[in-house]
Amino acid sequence: MNVPLLDLSRQHRAIETELREAFNAVLRHGKFILGPEVAEFEKEVAPHCGAKHAISCASGSDALLLALMAFEIGPGDEVITTPYSFFATASCIARVGAKAVFADISLDDYNLDPEEVKKRITPRTKAILPVHLYGQAADMTPWLSEAKRRGIRVIEDAAQAIGASDLGRPVGGFGDLGCFSFFPSKNLGGFGDGGLLTAHDDALAEKLRVLRVHGAKPKYHHHLLGVNSRLDTIQAALLRVKLRHLDGWASARARNAALYTKLFVEAGLAAKPSARASGASEEDDRKPILLPETRRTRHVFNQFVIRTRALEMRDRLRAHLQKAGVGTEIYYPVPLHLQKCFAAWGYQAGDLPRAEKAAASTLALPIFPELTEREIRDVVETIAAFV
Repeated sequence: MNVPLLDLSRQHRAIETELREAFNAVLRHGKFILGPEVAEFEKEVAPHCGAKHAISCASGSDALLLALMAFEIGPGDEVITTPYSFFATASCIARVGAKAVFADISLDDYNLDPEEVKKRITPRTKAILPVHLYGQAADMTPWLSEAKRRGIRVIEDAAQAIGASDLGRPVGGFGDLGCFSFFPSKNLGGFGDGGLLTAHDDALAEKLRVLRVHGAKPKYHHHLLGVNSRLDTIQAALLRVKLRHLDGWASARARNAALYTKLFVEAGLAAKPSARASGASEEDDRKPILLPETRRTRHVFNQFVIRTRALEMRDRLRAHLQKAGVGTEIYYPVPLHLQKCFAAWGYQAGDLPRAEKAAASTLALPIFPELTEREIRDVVETIAAFV
């Protein structure tokens, strides 16, 4: 048995003719930097993110950095965010000289706990940076209006969640800015790095377009101190092709997640997430695997992440799956508040216990759209044999 964590070749084989045609069009016109496909892609992707403007850039990490630069956040400022995310969520804050104030997560969806966010708002808070982790929208409703009332900027890290929504509203359209990534493993993945910001405000969108080209408008006239962060024309052309298939791929991921849930429950390995939400029985509390909890959102399952009830079980389970040929990943083994490079912020082990528990007990299983039913059954049967 060999079930990879991700196999992009299956996806690309199905649309290879479309991709080659898009590549050849760019090759013919030769406008490799900010060519016509970039503007077309920005226009086409904005509605998927519930925004008026889409501003592409070189990576999801750059999108976060540009967002903070646009709001002139820097030394002495605080940004509330999650400790359980990819490194860039916090590194962009450090790079502008501000301080990340970490709030703990909910273990149901691994996103920021709204009550923990509200507790950490101070006069120094200049922005709140929620992450829509693993493809599910964070619950922002309890604190969003308060942030806007106090003039606190809201920057959404939606790197893993393009197409996700909460109560019918797409991620990237809730806050002042949304930030997306087109890293190849994302639901809408490029053939290298790429990123995007979304905005409602015309002036803010224009500022970002200037910041991404060294702060110059017109060329060689620099009114802002910007960076070099542009989406390559070839990337935009290929992403335009893949954007046409995004909703279908998201539906396939959701079907795969539903099958995983069904098989885990039938095997007696886990309780239904809905049963857990309504109050688990004593029997449910003994089941070894905890499945992803889906709230009222449209979850696009960039990852399918299970959690082992016993912390010491996760690493042994992963080793067993690896030996059986099943690809897995641990997102994220060291929470951000415990990363050595952020030691100056003064966090210690035990400060954010739910994030630390997630880091020690979660495991991502294969979930890509082209995964077959037989492969999913093999994964669950392999886990059942281990248990």
